[in-house]
Amino acid sequence: MINVTRPFLPPLAEYQQYIADIWDRNWLTNNGPLVKELEAQLRAYLNTEKLLFLSNGTIALQIAIKALDLQGEIITTPFSYVATTSSIVWENCTPVFVDIDKESFNIDPKLIEASITDKTSAILATHVYGNPCDIDAIATIAEKHNLKVIYDAAHCFGTLYKGKSVFEYGDVSTTSFHATKLFHTTEGGAVVAKDSAILTCMERMRNFGHAGPDKFKGIGINGKNSEMHAAMGLANMKYVDHILAKRELDHKLYDQRLEALQLQKPKIDDKATFNYAYYAVVFRTTEECIKVFKALADNEIGARRYFYPVLSSLDYVDPQTMPVAEDIAQRVLCLPLYEQLTEDDIEKICTVILKTLN
Repeated sequence: MINVTRPFLPPLAEYQQYIADIWDRNWLTNNGPLVKELEAQLRAYLNTEKLLFLSNGTIALQIAIKALDLQGEIITTPFSYVATTSSIVWENCTPVFVDIDKESFNIDPKLIEASITDKTSAILATHVYGNPCDIDAIATIAEKHNLKVIYDAAHCFGTLYKGKSVFEYGDVSTTSFHATKLFHTTEGGAVVAKDSAILTCMERMRNFGHAGPDKFKGIGINGKNSEMHAAMGLANMKYVDHILAKRELDHKLYDQRLEALQLQKPKIDDKATFNYAYYAVVFRTTEECIKVFKALADNEIGARRYFYPVLSSLDYVDPQTMPVAEDIAQRVLCLPLYEQLTEDDIEKICTVILKTLN
């Protein structure tokens, strides 16, 4: 079986050494030394000053919304993973969807201002498939209307925008280190903020609101992560450059084999350095997409209709028509992409697709 993704695992002995050290210390959680070391390495690798390691990417979004004291309406994208919208609703705010750009698949800045009301408090945008949003345009709109900006950068490990880490933009950037991501800690996530006061607030929030052993300041939740998860992150950090390079190579192999089909792919912002997090292709029709999806499954190849369905169709939000997002969601497939994928695997995948469409 060729899965749509498989987690990268470091050499077992390297991970076991971290685990042996945890056994010696008997310190399993509560901001242990490995958590601190991972945060330091992530800050250095991502060239960002302020980063907190959390239990997952969803709690990162929820804490960001809470720390920025957002209320009322939050403008967001219908084309993202469900956690982007569910976090808004979970924090008792109202998602207001704005359709996506038909080339980048990110939220379309040209449509944002028409959806701003006196209840709007923020924009929560996703960098889809690791492709940065039009950050400059969103920043201009946010400044004009005094709105906060959160970026869901779950796909963006290693992505740059104008020479800086994409995590450096917005009031808060959140990310996921789930096992399916190109860098993972088994489960995990992070928040990045430029404002020290916001970061301090989120640091308290991830630990029940503790401002000291017997002092609390503000509401909190358990958003911490463990030494075991940090150990996986530290072991994987050594291989990040290799993983990124392998994904770029695999993208090029797919491009070469599927070139004749002239399938649409997300247009990468020319101010960005892409991390090749996903290989997403858009077929000419929904019928073609489903036909290929089934043919791949019949050959024991996993693909994913990612993101389908659009978030504006969820049963706990007010329904809104999003023509571009709905169209792309019907026709897009993410093809297998992971470190262990071989050239023969890619050849098999592409052969099935080409035979199916020809």
